[in-house]
Amino acid sequence: MTHAPANENEMPLTADQIESYLARIGMERPESLDIYSLSRLHRAHLMTFTWEALDAFMGWPSSITPASAFAKMVEGRRGGWCYEMNGLFGAALAALGFRVTRLCGGVDREKLGDLAIGNHLTLRVDLDRAYLAEVGIADAIVEPVPLAAGPIRQRGFDFSIIPVEGGWLRFVNHVRGIAKSVDFHPDYSDETTMTATHGWLMQDPGSPFTQALAIFRHTTDGYVALRNDCLRRVTANSLSEQRITSTDHLADTLETVFKLDVPQPRQVWDRLQIISRDQAA
Repeated sequence: MTHAPANENEMPLTADQIESYLARIGMERPESLDIYSLSRLHRAHLMTFTWEALDAFMGWPSSITPASAFAKMVEGRRGGWCYEMNGLFGAALAALGFRVTRLCGGVDREKLGDLAIGNHLTLRVDLDRAYLAEVGIADAIVEPVPLAAGPIRQRGFDFSIIPVEGGWLRFVNHVRGIAKSVDFHPDYSDETTMTATHGWLMQDPGSPFTQALAIFRHTTDGYVALRNDCLRRVTANSLSEQRITSTDHLADTLETVFKLDVPQPRQVWDRLQIISRDQAA
């Protein structure tokens, strides 16, 4: 496995940007680079930023670069999907002095095969040992875990990392998780493949993100998820659902539940209606 040369996707945040980022997530610069500090930053990031793929659903412009994610998520009041969530987090960690490697992963590679490689960005952080830092799966872990095979339990949800053929590792999500699994190799980075796959996911009618609205936000005991017009609240022991019924209802949900400043909620609602009609036809 080879590591691509450093490029703008791997640049850390600037001094001014890291101060703005820390203020946005309500954290001070950590005094030490250890698992305790990494865990606090990881959780603060997830409790601040919403996972959302609105750009792909609406056909709005998007970039894989952390600089673009910073402008959107820190300076704006938006969230992001895996490339942006993990991209911004990795750039922030690097600016703070952590040893970070961007890993090229594959969601549902167990079903899709190697075509899935590049549809996910995840992070390895090297401290006393290697850790998986993962803020981009949307409904999974809230704190980093050792990058090694074994069971994982957080907030009552059960996860695991298992070895698979070829030296790959598979992160297995909890039973209600929307992404059932993510494969990654501890030493595999491929920025070219991730950039190309990002473009496909953003634009192709075959992309799941262009054909369905997907938004997630972590809570203290679980998460809340919007899949098209279905709003779900999930904990390890409970699941409740309600329907979004109007433009105003959607706008209020985006603002109050997901903490997002979406400039054209009516356009999002109209797009939802078109998708619903197409799927019913």
